[in-house]
Amino acid sequence: MRPIDAPRTAVDPGKTWRVLWACAVLLWYSSIAAGQTSPSPSPPTANARFTDVPGTVIDHSPAASGVYIGSPALAVLPNGEYIASHDLFGPGSEKNRTDVFSSQDKGRTWRRIATVIGQWWSSLFFHRGALYLMGTSRENGFAVIRKSTDGGRTWTEPKDENSGLLFGDGRYHCAPVPVVSHGGRLWRAMEDAMGPDGWGRHFNSFMMSAEENADLLRAANWRSSNRLAGNPNWLDGAFGGWLEGNAVVAPDGTVLNMLRVDTPACPEKAAMVRISRDGREASFDPATGFIDFPGGAKKFTIRFDPESRQYWCIASIVTEPYKSKSKPASIRNTLALTSSPDLRRWVIRRVLLEHPDTLKHGFQYVDWLFDGRDIIAVCRTAYDDGLGGAHNYHDANLLTFHRFADFR
Repeated sequence: MRPIDAPRTAVDPGKTWRVLWACAVLLWYSSIAAGQTSPSPSPPTANARFTDVPGTVIDHSPAASGVYIGSPALAVLPNGEYIASHDLFGPGSEKNRTDVFSSQDKGRTWRRIATVIGQWWSSLFFHRGALYLMGTSRENGFAVIRKSTDGGRTWTEPKDENSGLLFGDGRYHCAPVPVVSHGGRLWRAMEDAMGPDGWGRHFNSFMMSAEENADLLRAANWRSSNRLAGNPNWLDGAFGGWLEGNAVVAPDGTVLNMLRVDTPACPEKAAMVRISRDGREASFDPATGFIDFPGGAKKFTIRFDPESRQYWCIASIVTEPYKSKSKPASIRNTLALTSSPDLRRWVIRRVLLEHPDTLKHGFQYVDWLFDGRDIIAVCRTAYDDGLGGAHNYHDANLLTFHRFADFR
């Protein structure tokens, strides 16, 4: 299997930023007149160079801005249009904004079609004629969902429990993780951030679900399991928290919540939380629920492929030269495709992207989908841009698109 990246959007250095700025202003006013949700334009980044960046650059935010790219998400519409999104974090951001992009040529070129204020850490998914964004209202905000019937150009507002405000009672956390259809319900994992102690240990995991034919904007139509707190004594005291869970249908037909686990050293771990068939009860056995999982200390996405009868995952793994150098969550310079027949035994199938530097290069938080014989993916990428590169491996300056051909 050989990864094939779509060609990058051409950059014309002959045009000055002033000309582009004027065009952006005109487009902005046009979008306001048309009722679009669109951001104030900003001058394009002068002198940026993406010639060495793997994949197709969808968006760029230079390190000097103090605004970094996070939470990539991806969906494909029935007409073949690709929709991608990401939020923005860092000291220069408000931590409550998601930008939405469209590609009508299979990922070769992209354009921004909307900016949504009050949306963060969000999954994109298409369901019964509409596109949805599901996440939080801001960093550790309320749990919210929005709906678009025009391919992501405009979105509903989660004003109350009948329009997308699912939980308005505290601090919630998640990532762009899968929304899975199974047993007549949609399933989506989430955490609250209302436990004691600091980052990691304050996350309580739970599963949300709703009937497939329900109005997904009505909070009453969503069912929540009990919320499970982690225990710092698990893994012989090496358990630092769990987060960013994946709803996955196990071989026996039950739903699992497979979570990222924060640990101080390799081997990396994932946690398997069992969900009752009605979605009301979550249970975890620490004696059997932890598994060795390549990339488990970072956010990952698992999907099942009926053709190969395998579970597939794209994750930021730690290769041998780096296993003793740092905490595994801080090593994100190698992106790999892994697979499993049963969710417990995972094999690294291929390294997809890598860079020898771990300090300012990272491939992370990938969201991806099957696209025929290929996998298509969006990645939060920290890489060289001709402007000094990313602030660090974590504070990404790029959103990139990738196509990995003939993955099976």
